[in-house]
Amino acid sequence: MLLFPVALLAQDSNAVVSTFKQVQYDTVGQKDLIDVFKLVFKPKTRSSSRVEPQEGKVYFSFLPTASTLPSGGGKMFVTSTTASFYMGNDKTTNLSNISFTPYFNFNGRFGLPLRSSVWLNDNKWYIAGDTRFLVYPQDTWGLGGNTPENARMRVDYKYIRFYQSLLRRIKPYLFAGIGYNLDYHMRIVTNKQDPELGDASGYQFGTAYGQNSFSSGVTLNLLYDTRNNSINPLPGCYANLVYRYNSEVFGSNRSWSSVYADIRKYISLSPGNTSRQNTLALWSYFWTTMDRGTPYLSLPAVGWDFYNNSGRGIEQNRYRGQALWYSEAEYRRSITRNGLLGFVLFANVTTVNEPDTRQFNYFHPAGGGGLRIKFNKTSNTNIAIDYGMSKGFSSIRFGLGEAF
Repeated sequence: MLLFPVALLAQDSNAVVSTFKQVQYDTVGQKDLIDVFKLVFKPKTRSSSRVEPQEGKVYFSFLPTASTLPSGGGKMFVTSTTASFYMGNDKTTNLSNISFTPYFNFNGRFGLPLRSSVWLNDNKWYIAGDTRFLVYPQDTWGLGGNTPENARMRVDYKYIRFYQSLLRRIKPYLFAGIGYNLDYHMRIVTNKQDPELGDASGYQFGTAYGQNSFSSGVTLNLLYDTRNNSINPLPGCYANLVYRYNSEVFGSNRSWSSVYADIRKYISLSPGNTSRQNTLALWSYFWTTMDRGTPYLSLPAVGWDFYNNSGRGIEQNRYRGQALWYSEAEYRRSITRNGLLGFVLFANVTTVNEPDTRQFNYFHPAGGGGLRIKFNKTSNTNIAIDYGMSKGFSSIRFGLGEAF
């Protein structure tokens, strides 16, 4: 599933530079909300020209909004801030970004997620980080792909995540490295009127009432990435393979391991035109645990991929198992010639294995569409408003950047 043509891996360093030049986003004649603000309010500026991308300059995008939690947690207030910047020559270095998305609602949920994706000069090194503190009451339905809706039960816990990885380029577009992952689920409890999580799910690891679940381990990472902007990818491809090993030596309650394989492909339907969006984006990932001792809240579940973007139209956490396979296709298109407005259409399918047979017997589709508003044309950052639906559920999501 992670195989790509050998020719792609055999390109020399000069090809890296020429490829970036070919797919560099063309901002000539493009408009964003910053341009609209200037047109309406006519602020006094020294120059009417926009600054081209350059090393050391930071491009901010900011979105305060009210939304509905994807897992049925009610209304929430979200403030999303993205800072994009180049750590080297923009012709040979990918766009780095740091996002901070604090949120809260009036049903007891609170979150402080901070994510970073940093490319050093000429893409010689890649540093990725994901740090979160969450107070996260959430519904769960047990294990398997055929759990009934009336199996819903509320699980309350606090959660600390600390993921860091460092990768070194070993060939053009190909990176390898190591990392450290920590998941700490604290005081896992269910509502008094519900049975305990272990009794309801039939799973004994990480489900005792009031238990703390601590997982700490190292990761081995392999990355192949021909994109130069992860916020809004231009045509290219992406493949990421992560093997994680948790051990009691690192402080884990139990030793367990997992494999996460993620593949994405972006196909331009208007080759040579880098000023207007007309792209077919494909995404698939497979996530599996290798041991029976994996804590319940660390098992693969829809919406709990590395960036919590899977399963648009499905409640987060709705399907959970010891292995999960997910696929999605999205069509992205500009509405206006200046790139200010665009739309997307998407469809996805989720399946998890059954706890007794480990077979994938049930497939759950979802789909929808969304509006895109260009917030910052220099970093190619969109405001994304998506409506997704599946059998018995629908939701609206707001965010900065694309889902994948």
